[in-house]
Amino acid sequence: MKIKTPTLDWLSDVHTFAVNRLPAHSDHRYYRTEEEALKDSDMLLRHSLNGRWRFAYSVHPDSRPVDFYQMEHNSSGWSFIEVPGHIQLQGYDHPQYVNTQYPWDGIESLRPPQLPQKRNPVGSYVKEFEVPPHFAGQPLYISFQGVESAFYVWLNGQFVGYSEDSFTPAEFDLSAFVQDGVNKLAVEVYQRSTGSWLEDQDFWRFSGIFRDVYLYTVPKVHVRDVAVQTELDAEYTSGQLKAQFKLEGHIKGHIVVELLDTDRRPVEAVRMDAAKEVSVQIDVPQVRRWSAEDPQLYLMLVSICDEHGELVEVVPQQVGFRKFEMIDKVMHLNGKRIVFKGVNRHEFNSHRGRAITKEDMLFDIRTLKQNNLNAVRTSHYPNQSLWYELCDQYGIYVIDEMNLESHGSWQKMGAVEPSWVVPGDRPEWKDIVMDRAVSMFERDKNHPSILIWSCGNESYGGEVIYQVSQYFRSVDPGRLVHYEGVFHDRRFNDTSDMESRMYAKVADVEAYLNDNPTKPYITCEYMHAMGNSLGGMHKYTELEQKYPMYQGGFIWDFIDQSLIQVDRFGNEYLSYGGDYGDRPTDYNFCGNGIVYADRTLSPKMQEVKSLYQNVKLVPGRDSVKVINENLFIGTEGYELVCVLYREGIAIDRHVLHPSVAPQTEATLSMWFDMSTLGSGEYWIDASLRLKVSTLWADAGHEVAFGQYVFQVEETATARSASTLAEGGVISELNVVHGDVNIGVHGRDFSTIFSKQLGSLVSVNYAGREMIAVPPKPLFWRASTDNDRGTEMSFHAAAWYAASLAPKCVDVQCAEGADGVTVTFIYALSVNANARTTVTYMVYGDGRIRVQAAYPGMEGLPDLPTFALSFKVPAAYNRLQWYAMGPEENYADRCHGARLCCFENRAEDNVAAYLVPQESGNRMGVRRVRVLDEDGTGIAILADPQHPVECAISPYTAFELEHALHHYELPPVHYTVITVAGRQMGVGGDDSWGAPVHEEYRIPADQPLQFEFWLKPEGNR
Repeated sequence: MKIKTPTLDWLSDVHTFAVNRLPAHSDHRYYRTEEEALKDSDMLLRHSLNGRWRFAYSVHPDSRPVDFYQMEHNSSGWSFIEVPGHIQLQGYDHPQYVNTQYPWDGIESLRPPQLPQKRNPVGSYVKEFEVPPHFAGQPLYISFQGVESAFYVWLNGQFVGYSEDSFTPAEFDLSAFVQDGVNKLAVEVYQRSTGSWLEDQDFWRFSGIFRDVYLYTVPKVHVRDVAVQTELDAEYTSGQLKAQFKLEGHIKGHIVVELLDTDRRPVEAVRMDAAKEVSVQIDVPQVRRWSAEDPQLYLMLVSICDEHGELVEVVPQQVGFRKFEMIDKVMHLNGKRIVFKGVNRHEFNSHRGRAITKEDMLFDIRTLKQNNLNAVRTSHYPNQSLWYELCDQYGIYVIDEMNLESHGSWQKMGAVEPSWVVPGDRPEWKDIVMDRAVSMFERDKNHPSILIWSCGNESYGGEVIYQVSQYFRSVDPGRLVHYEGVFHDRRFNDTSDMESRMYAKVADVEAYLNDNPTKPYITCEYMHAMGNSLGGMHKYTELEQKYPMYQGGFIWDFIDQSLIQVDRFGNEYLSYGGDYGDRPTDYNFCGNGIVYADRTLSPKMQEVKSLYQNVKLVPGRDSVKVINENLFIGTEGYELVCVLYREGIAIDRHVLHPSVAPQTEATLSMWFDMSTLGSGEYWIDASLRLKVSTLWADAGHEVAFGQYVFQVEETATARSASTLAEGGVISELNVVHGDVNIGVHGRDFSTIFSKQLGSLVSVNYAGREMIAVPPKPLFWRASTDNDRGTEMSFHAAAWYAASLAPKCVDVQCAEGADGVTVTFIYALSVNANARTTVTYMVYGDGRIRVQAAYPGMEGLPDLPTFALSFKVPAAYNRLQWYAMGPEENYADRCHGARLCCFENRAEDNVAAYLVPQESGNRMGVRRVRVLDEDGTGIAILADPQHPVECAISPYTAFELEHALHHYELPPVHYTVITVAGRQMGVGGDDSWGAPVHEEYRIPADQPLQFEFWLKPEGNR
């Protein structure tokens, strides 16, 4: 072994990134017996060093305990730290979140490969261990699965090695340094190194030993590396397995390679003499192919026997037969055009940062499958090995991305300025970058789930990255290569086998696809899901059927990168950048997930699941069309449950058993008896559900949904009246014209309209006052992250002001045979001539018909919303909806919503987006009851032909607007009811300037009007 004298100069030496590190190899397991291998149990030839380590933290290398690795150094007085784990999440230093800028920007003026001189935190780790007895007499190695960003290793006072690259394993041979009894392992971890210039990902900046550490030994003959390749014939029916093995140790004896099929039945076994390198080829007729839809895995057992015939080692290797290729400029899997219904995924846990657990990964993979996602891009670094195993087993397509991002070296505040980009064309950076590619490839090469290698993320372009792409092609012709950065630097356009862009508008995507392109197109990042977002996603998924060369995309991103923090009162909350005094920071830009950081689903997932459906259901009155867009599986594993509802009450149900082949469609008959239906609104739900439980969901899980809504004959006026008068008792009205107020009183209710305040100020049903704060016209919504990105608060601020203080300029009262009508006319500060009108008609049974109108005016900015908002006492917080739901939905994010009846509470409608903002809206509202615990309150009703939108929350738009964290919101005193005729969409093409699509905006020059009804609910 070549031993070097360690020096801190390595940290800034672009040529030194691995000293005494063992060559990268496959991540296969190995066992002593076949029984152990088949069980895939814990490896007895591994010994975990996870747990508590002695630890000392130093802000700067000059203050570190330099000699801590020496045997005579006593670290017994040090505190402890948990491994795996981040230093910054265990009481030392603080985390820092930045996106594109380097974390030292504005603190020190640096250019690569310079390192910060003021601050480079160091973690000094000590772990004492004894070698497990069954390791005795065998070589001893250590594996660090992930250390950020550079580290030195000593054992028993002797230098072992050095490594950079935070996200691939670093392994060292300890055999020459180990001793009997207690051994002292010392590890010195630096937060900043040359590698930090290559790890400028959009994530929290941590450091430390954050993945597993373990000792391992190997038998006297050991398979050091396994390389598996599979081929399919031209008809994709027969397969061929090619495997190469690199052996080390006492290489004598023989090796047996046995392939078992997906039912663990023998296919073929091959015996050969052991050698340093061994190859095998096995033909598999009528092969069962691997895909995300049907992840069939064979098992290859590699058994090594010594010269005496004694079994020494067994390697179990999962094998997926699949062929990924480019055919006529379109990516195909097993001969079929593939569409990626994907998401970008950071490894993240709200308590542990990137030190995620197996349980986290199991939740994530099941969530992906349950919500129709079929692909993941490992943004922007190789993940833990277990993740790829799960993707193999559960069926997820993977773009495996190497640990490279140098965003801040070429893009500043959105402007492309690559004067000092790394790696660019700089030959001195080639080896360190190539090392990361090799480490990823060698570890991950055997996973069938990986279809594409990615050369990193947002590192501009240049010759070095092109050479990386050529490396991937040379070692692995069975996969394609991805790199988005060629969009900015076309000199090496062949770096990427596909055109891959981020956040391109639909029109730009179509322009590319209509211009005789040479490459297929994927959106490697799209639908920036920051806060209340994902509006207009359907415009992208609609391209899938329109253009064969459009092959899907990857939402940004899966999970909010938000950490559990404690506020000044001791209450936990989900924090973001800047909450730790970290500067510079990019604040809440880390919150882009369709899953919250605590691993609960965001309401945005409702839209994702719907738009990513592989089976489309189109029900009608007497049939349902089943469109099976799967590539490889039919619908035999599902049952189709069809239910007929009348206004939320199920009145008939049929279960069908569809048998629709992949890439075909069929129309199935239903037998609902429509002849007996009375007048009213009906709908048919068609729900495709699993027949039996799978790895990822229980039987009955819904994978696809369709709905058909229809009316049974009756005029809209009669329908409205019959619904709204339900249970009403008509009585005479008594009108009192006061000097200040107009009172309208019935037998057990009263209303008061204030001419002075210019609003309805009292609705009292049976002694219960429902109006806590009077209604006012509302034209502003609490800004979403996307609204802030488009500077809505600047461009449309006039509507904010108009909502704060509409001025009542006229009050009119008219008494008629049907009821009493009171009209308020408001002047709006947006323009001297701007007006809006709110009219209340009170009926003898206590119902109140509310109408709002805005005539439109040219020259004004688009309206965020056109609504009426008022408050009722906080006790009225139980909500019963008959509307589009069950999750929040908006004009441009409603494909996943369905007409249904559901219940929640006002507080449930404040979505857990990192910064409070508009949330909880429901479209298509026919009825919502706002009740207290006794079931009394009011109902808001609308004509089904002209439904309204409603948001019911404990907070006003203005309270939400001015809170940066949820803990800043005031104590709850009211339930705030906002009824809107229209609210603009939420947008989501990006969060830094992309407007809501035009058809989902509200131009100020068009007239707007809506109406709804108020009526009492409960005992009167």
